[in-house]
Amino acid sequence: MIKRRLFSAGLLAAPFAKPAFAQTWQPSGPIKMVVAYPAGGPTDVIARIVAADISGPLGQQVVVENISGGAGAIGTRNVAKAKPDGQTITFGNNQTHGNNMFMLKEPGYDAVKDFAPLAGAGAFEHVFVVRNDLPAKNIQDVIALAKAKPGELNYGSTGIGSGSHLSTELFMARTGTKMTHVPYRGAAPLVQDLVGGRIDLSNSTLPSVLAQIKAGQIRAVALGSPKRNPHLPEVATLEEQGVKDANAASWAAFFAPAGTPQPILDRLSAEILKSLNKPETAEKIDKLGFTVEPRTPAQFKPYQAQEIATWVKIAKDAGIQPGE
Repeated sequence: MIKRRLFSAGLLAAPFAKPAFAQTWQPSGPIKMVVAYPAGGPTDVIARIVAADISGPLGQQVVVENISGGAGAIGTRNVAKAKPDGQTITFGNNQTHGNNMFMLKEPGYDAVKDFAPLAGAGAFEHVFVVRNDLPAKNIQDVIALAKAKPGELNYGSTGIGSGSHLSTELFMARTGTKMTHVPYRGAAPLVQDLVGGRIDLSNSTLPSVLAQIKAGQIRAVALGSPKRNPHLPEVATLEEQGVKDANAASWAAFFAPAGTPQPILDRLSAEILKSLNKPETAEKIDKLGFTVEPRTPAQFKPYQAQEIATWVKIAKDAGIQPGE
């Protein structure tokens, strides 16, 4: 009877043993969190918020390192080849850990096989923004301008295969328009050129342009989401303005190199998810226009697979070929 009770107690304790075991891992030095884009963009800002929050619990500083270029492939490849010891992780998105697989001929890594997800963070909505002196007050004005002079309007994106690239190509396919693509290394230089009037428009992630919209430096003409956003309640959606089936959102998540021992993955995942679930962390990120939707590794894996399939279809519908 005593043995049975002990066995039963062991079964009851088992679900709680894993987190306790995970707590035994301690980083041996500062942790490098790679962001594959320049500093100042939304991916970089969110990474820094979480990095600062988890440094205390981990007992080591978590340092964000920006390694941009190659449509996010250079920094991501760097992490894929890093020692799987928990000291190097990355905050990626649907471009780095999805679209590059079918948009780049040789990204230099496998977005699924070379990484272990730590936590899904949420999603970026997209918003069409134009330079202030472009004569367009809404998306139908943009369509009219694009049709009047095919290829003359230029739009910026955060790189070939990024959400801002593919979603704009999808928009052109749906509206029968043609504009010229200008890829950037990340959101910060793109926004700088848009504010400076060196490009005409962009279908950017909301966090990358929200401050400039509110400051009156650029103008929002449409949201690429099913409903209006509380940060910009006056901006109508694409569907409200007559453009159907052109919505797109970009996700973001934390990853470690594949082969990282499970106790390390569990510890890092637990601390990141704990941070994302804090009201104060979510509030800081929400102010940027990013929708926080934490996902555990088990929840994120099927989500990532579905999202990759979705973006493959978007690229196919837009007629985009790898390496374009």
